[in-house]
Amino acid sequence: MRAPAAALLLGLVTGPAGRAADPDVEIFEKKIRPVLTDHCLKCHSAEAEKAGKLKGGLFLDSRDGLLKGGESGPAIVAGKPAESRLIRALGYDDNVRMPPKGKLPDAVIADFEKWVKIGAPDPRFAAGSRKAIGMTIEEGRKFWAYKPVAAPAPPTVKASDWATNDIDRFILAKLKERDLSPAPEADRATLARRVSFDLTGLPLTPEEIDTFVADNDPRAFENLVDRLLASPRFGERWGRHWLDVARFGESLTLRGFILKEAWRYRDYAIELFDRDLPFDQFIREQIAGDLLPAASLEDRRRQLVATTFLALGNTNLEEQDKAQLRMDVVDEQLDVITKGFLAQTVTCARCHDHKFDPIPTADYYALAGILRNAKAMEHANVSKWIEVPLPGTPAEEAELRKHDEAIAALQTRIKAEKAKAGPAIVKVLPVADVPGFVVDDAQAKKVGEWQHSTHSGTYIGDGYLHDQNSGKGEKTLTFQPDLPGAGRYEVRLAYSHGTTRSEAVPVTVFSADGEKTVHVDMRKEPPIDGRFVSLGEYRVEKNGQGYVIISTEGTKGHVTADAITFIPLDGPPAKREPGPKNGAGNFVKELEAELKRLQESGPKRRMVMTVVEESRIEDARVHVRGSVHNLGAVAPRGFLKVVTAGATTKFPANRSGRKELAEWIASADNPLTARVIVNRAWHWLFGSGLVRTTDNFGTTGELPSHPELLDHLAARFVADSWSVKRLVRAIVLSRTYRQSAANPTAATADPENRLFGRANRRRLDAECIRDTMLAVSGQLAPDRGGPTFPTNLPADYGYKSADTRRSVYLPVFRNAISESLEAFDFADPSVVTGRRNVSTVASQALYLLNHPFPAEQARHAAERLLGESLPDDAARLTRAYRLALGREPTAGERAVVLRFVNPRRDATESLTGVFQALFASADFRYVE
Repeated sequence: MRAPAAALLLGLVTGPAGRAADPDVEIFEKKIRPVLTDHCLKCHSAEAEKAGKLKGGLFLDSRDGLLKGGESGPAIVAGKPAESRLIRALGYDDNVRMPPKGKLPDAVIADFEKWVKIGAPDPRFAAGSRKAIGMTIEEGRKFWAYKPVAAPAPPTVKASDWATNDIDRFILAKLKERDLSPAPEADRATLARRVSFDLTGLPLTPEEIDTFVADNDPRAFENLVDRLLASPRFGERWGRHWLDVARFGESLTLRGFILKEAWRYRDYAIELFDRDLPFDQFIREQIAGDLLPAASLEDRRRQLVATTFLALGNTNLEEQDKAQLRMDVVDEQLDVITKGFLAQTVTCARCHDHKFDPIPTADYYALAGILRNAKAMEHANVSKWIEVPLPGTPAEEAELRKHDEAIAALQTRIKAEKAKAGPAIVKVLPVADVPGFVVDDAQAKKVGEWQHSTHSGTYIGDGYLHDQNSGKGEKTLTFQPDLPGAGRYEVRLAYSHGTTRSEAVPVTVFSADGEKTVHVDMRKEPPIDGRFVSLGEYRVEKNGQGYVIISTEGTKGHVTADAITFIPLDGPPAKREPGPKNGAGNFVKELEAELKRLQESGPKRRMVMTVVEESRIEDARVHVRGSVHNLGAVAPRGFLKVVTAGATTKFPANRSGRKELAEWIASADNPLTARVIVNRAWHWLFGSGLVRTTDNFGTTGELPSHPELLDHLAARFVADSWSVKRLVRAIVLSRTYRQSAANPTAATADPENRLFGRANRRRLDAECIRDTMLAVSGQLAPDRGGPTFPTNLPADYGYKSADTRRSVYLPVFRNAISESLEAFDFADPSVVTGRRNVSTVASQALYLLNHPFPAEQARHAAERLLGESLPDDAARLTRAYRLALGREPTAGERAVVLRFVNPRRDATESLTGVFQALFASADFRYVE
């Protein structure tokens, strides 16, 4: 069925507009303010004006100044980077180039573009007006979030017959203060659909809904909740919630590097919520699992996997200033820890004292000093994340040892044979020692951006070239030799091989024989001396008539080029060819091939991404203005002073301090931790938290709507052994949760529903939409866990998964997010996301109507329906609605669809159209 027909069938494509999240000023504090301070304000500020140094009448020391601009007009147009003069000046695209001493790095300019695109949030005020000044520690301890958690008694309220638990009493008391009443309870079918999505992310079947609706047991809803909590689907649903906070991804934006072991952390998070392990234990394991004692092998493995949490950041491994890279990684780790567990924007204090919260720069470096002692990568030209072995059972370890010994013996034999065969091939080969007439990469004519590298360690001359994965098809290298005369030549290409390389690089040889293109698989080691591949034999004229072009057209993965050599065939070789050519050399090749087979066929040691303790443990020094090259006083390791009471923690001299950090965060005495996770749970169940800024409990966040209820739940959460399932159970069994979405009086008096006097009508998230289509079509696979992409995948670019498992198991590739998820506001896997954006845009309707995935699931659903024993079209229509929407069609819907589904139309095509329209409807995408 064509998409327009589906749209016209029911007219249910559009839904209520979603409200985007408010712009976050954090990007300004971390990325923008430091650059303005260092490079711009000397000439564009009130201070510059006082000193007579103001340039162009432009003030960049306040948002008003940016918007007003100078003599040339506004410096920025909020939301429109392309129209902002400041962006053009930073990019050296205008006559005015800023800063004049030199263009800033592309990454910095990209930060400014992103900042302007999200509306240029900027908390600064113009000179002479009110200034934002951070709290002192003493003032901060009076702020609600930093006070100890109280255990307030539930209020006594009238109409207590409505309130079934303490949650209801707190909610009802607030409503009564505004002379409001709660909404009536939702009907059972609506409630069943709501709680099933909230706890498992999947709809109940029509039969399950019927059983619940017909159940007269007063504990029917309680029994349903308990069954859903016990389902393994609960762990998948709530584990996915946490993965948003943990900025879980399985690749890096840089070059599309695949994090092949990251999936273990995803499975760990699912297991935690499935087994309801205490949340304080969850905290300790993620921050310091490798340092904790383990009662069993299973515990040890789990704890090692947990620390992958610290290694998941989207890091720029190519940063050549390794001191800067080390601190960037620490800053990212500190961000996810403090936002995720404490809802604090601590990283705003990297360059200066926090402008709003009681977090001095010394506190930032006290915390950063702990994480600097945890090694997160091995540094090189392109640094590498750390992987360590997971311990095995005694039998597994014995088998691995036996295999390792066999490999070691073969390697020893190869080494001995190479010694017999002659000197080993030189890793770095001077151009003068290469046979033939050589065109090194340094002499190649370049089109597009190519990067010089020596990372492989094996190259000719001073290195080789590789492309970046952006701009594919727009880059070429031309190698033109200076030959002494015409003749026949063998043309060879030297390149750097590896798993991230392209498998089909087009290399075109232009010669007197014509034009010939050879596709080279650069994943494989070059067959000639481990350095060259032959492109064939050609007649080549002199005077520039023969040349070779390497292109990135149609390639996936990296293209590399080291040199092209033309070896004359009409006479003696111009130079000696390196490497052994005797029988011993061939025997070495056979042994090396045997070694490769042994390595690939034997048992594999399981690895895990993690961090390890640094060999040198030390406190950090304050980085003045955030610069790693401008060091100030030592900041002894420690925690946030505003929430630290009592004796100072003593850190071990030979350990990082991560264990102590984990204990401080997971302590029942920490006023933030329990409040934060309780608030997250409330947000995941209601669509908005008691504190709506789920990742920010600081002074720039929102105040709690029900502070006493938040403290009550936090105290109860700790008393219940930090059990997430008990917390969820208490919330969903409340009358507050079970309310209908209809309450006109409360909607008028409290349009944002801050008092929770009715249920929020919520759009399903991306995973629920995709998973429900698969459930309705009967295609949802039950498989759980494990890696979900090919082990030999070289890079994530363009990857598309055909997996029909739950969405939580789809690879989260930062350069290739699934279209099914991206269309519906999937969380950015590079940042902490406690509250997803919820949008309603035309592209979502177009996806549901035109993308192959919904169309395929609609067809499978139609075939499923036709395979059931249903008497007629009316029965099939009812079944379709109940499968997709959890309800029967209205009289009007029934009449329209039955006119569409008539005997003269193909049954499969007709029902496919019905299901596609249902998938596109607002009732499918929203829960009441």
